[in-house]
Amino acid sequence: MKNRKTLKFALVLGLLAGFTFNLNAQTTKVGGEEMYPAKTIVDNAVNSKDHTTLVAAVQAAGLVETLKTDGPFTVFAPVNDAFENLPSGTLEMLLKPENKEKLTNILTYHVLSGKYDFKALKAAIKKGKGTATLTTVNGGKLSFMMNGDRNITVWDVNGNYANISTYDVYQSNGVIQVIDRVLLP
Repeated sequence: MKNRKTLKFALVLGLLAGFTFNLNAQTTKVGGEEMYPAKTIVDNAVNSKDHTTLVAAVQAAGLVETLKTDGPFTVFAPVNDAFENLPSGTLEMLLKPENKEKLTNILTYHVLSGKYDFKALKAAIKKGKGTATLTTVNGGKLSFMMNGDRNITVWDVNGNYANISTYDVYQSNGVIQVIDRVLLP
């Protein structure tokens, strides 16, 4: 009983101070660090040890401020190993200032406008009778298929695929789906 009174008191104080609470908000660990639902995609991603390459690429492409806006966005975030598995020299070439447009095109190919968590992706796949094709913010297409009952595979236009390894990392401006490969437009 005392805990309920304390919780109610904290909620009232918080509301008076202009704060809001989401008692259902849960953090998810990505790259060994907690991802907080009240933070933006970028504010969380910079803490993930598994996404240092992605963060560096987002910074080089000048997309930090865009991914801090209200969105919502769904980001299919390749882990560091995914970038390391690109052909030798590809990442270094993309990070050069003269290739900013190409890098931006690849990164925005990993972003959907809207919030697509597992449930929404699965519903779209079901509606599409086994496949969902969605348009990325760069105008390209990604296809989604179920891989069993609990896994979704993402296909790029070149036939390359990525598996979602961590689902539904909720952010204040969308959701991150962690993937194991870089998708190419």
